[in-house]
Amino acid sequence: MAFAAAVNEEIRDLKAAGADVIQIDEPWLQARHERAARYGVKAINRALEGIAGTTVVHLCFGYAAAVKEKPSGYSFLPQLADSSATQISIEAAQPRLDLGVLRDLAPKTVLLGVIDLADPAIESAEVVAGRIRAGLAHVGPERLVAAPDCGMKYLPREVAYGKLKALAEGAALVRRRLP
Repeated sequence: MAFAAAVNEEIRDLKAAGADVIQIDEPWLQARHERAARYGVKAINRALEGIAGTTVVHLCFGYAAAVKEKPSGYSFLPQLADSSATQISIEAAQPRLDLGVLRDLAPKTVLLGVIDLADPAIESAEVVAGRIRAGLAHVGPERLVAAPDCGMKYLPREVAYGKLKALAEGAALVRRRLP
């Protein structure tokens, strides 16, 4: 909890410097889910205590360049619905995540990884749109944000750009068909 208090101080400094969005990247909740069950949400809440605005917890499986085999589900995810973070960011494309877990995150906004960063091939806008639509089967459009999985920094610039372009185009395809 002392570390969470130190993180809170850093976040306060970031907010004072003008940061609009605060994101905590958290790899240990997934990797050490037994311990996370005891104090994960409590530590996140302490780190975000008194912080206004958009706050995100990114639950990480590990960079795609380093972690090739990822589980198809998180061992610590539904618990984050009880955190004070306003948004939860998860990887879903590379691990082919069962998106039924998204229902457990209500009322949070979900940043859904729809770009597979382990595959150097650039997804088509239609593939990305399909992944977004799969998420929308479990979360309303007002609570879903399309995002890449984690680890884009390891891709060549032209591949990263192409994947982000496909993300934008896929989201536009979905948006045009929303009521």
